[in-house]
Amino acid sequence: MSKLGFIHSFESLGAVDGPNLRFVIFMQGCPLRCLYCHNPDSWNLSGARYKMTTDEVVEKVLSYKSFIQKGGVTISGGEPLMQAEFVAELIDKLHKYSISCAIDTSGAIELDKSKEAIQASDLIILDIKDIDVAGSIELTGLDNKNTIKTLIFTEAINKPVWIRQVILEGYTLNEQKLKRLGEFLSRFENIERIELIPYHTMGVHKWKELGLDYSLDSVKPANDEQINKAREILKQFEKIKEKIR
Repeated sequence: MSKLGFIHSFESLGAVDGPNLRFVIFMQGCPLRCLYCHNPDSWNLSGARYKMTTDEVVEKVLSYKSFIQKGGVTISGGEPLMQAEFVAELIDKLHKYSISCAIDTSGAIELDKSKEAIQASDLIILDIKDIDVAGSIELTGLDNKNTIKTLIFTEAINKPVWIRQVILEGYTLNEQKLKRLGEFLSRFENIERIELIPYHTMGVHKWKELGLDYSLDSVKPANDEQINKAREILKQFEKIKEKIR
């Protein structure tokens, strides 16, 4: 029987969520409460715009297959691995049509629940919110232990990984933290790419619409100079310097 999933939205031709053009599925539900979240309306499962089976999602994807042949599908969120069984089944079905599948995740879900979906995927895009435990709690409400375990697991099964981190003044835009991040990432051979994402305020209006307090009003979006500074710090680490974007 085809599993039912709770879905926030779709993007038919995404250009920043993995290699080449991709059909992006944003799953509903997330255990994190990131201070800069641009989709706070994706947090609660009850807020899903769509309830669809894996067969229904496959049918929707196939209508775009000619456009995504060199790319594929990225399953994002929210946190897609909150619905790991649905994601694993969906990937298995898409693979039957030779469609490559990536999962864009925070790694916040316990491995005993998420590993089947991780194993099924072709690429993991892993968002490390903060390299430090205390910083992760401050930024997201949860520690980063499952994120680290997820990255270690991907290396154990030789799964390609792209790393992402949002650069946020007062939080991750910190020389010592970036050095710790660079040192940590240098241990992994399966990391193909490291992306530094500038903090932006495009989702602030959603917080206001939902009646939520946005605590970063005084923080300015990261500029080119700050991003370049962060890149240069990470490029001090020989094993990862060619992977940084």
